[in-house]
Amino acid sequence: MTTSDPACDTAHGGHSPDHGPRTLVVVFETPVAEHLIRFAADVGYRTVLVEPQPRLLAGTPKPHGDQTVSSVGAAGPDEHTDLVVTDHNRPELGSMLRDALDSEARWIGVMGAKRHTAPHIEALRKLGVDDATIARVHRPIGLNIGSRTPAEIALATLAGLIADRNGRPGGFVF
Repeated sequence: MTTSDPACDTAHGGHSPDHGPRTLVVVFETPVAEHLIRFAADVGYRTVLVEPQPRLLAGTPKPHGDQTVSSVGAAGPDEHTDLVVTDHNRPELGSMLRDALDSEARWIGVMGAKRHTAPHIEALRKLGVDDATIARVHRPIGLNIGSRTPAEIALATLAGLIADRNGRPGGFVF
């Protein structure tokens, strides 16, 4: 009697896994955002780009996901949504995160190295968000693989989200 391993079957094209509904909301148009959107679509996410400054979307056509909106609320984050802010220096950081925290998003994170101060904390406090709510924001995000390029940062971020969704620590611990 042979048994089948679903992971092996999937790897060999035997069947497609059912991830259930999942959305990745990427806040701010950046080089990392472009890679996140492309990679996320490949692994089964519906993707939404939030860019409050439409002028940043002009120019060369770029992959902007399944939908492009100007606010977090318009992205419609729900309990199946992972939300990643790709620029911690934008003036809209606080308001974008406040709106994300007011939503039902499953997971919220801000890119930024641990060695730098976390500007989102002060921005949220100025908007009256309490510390317990601010603590829902993950930073740093992604797996620690020594990422240096936008594609590597996006890959580490997405791998971390998948690990979190699957209840795994990430890395080489099996």
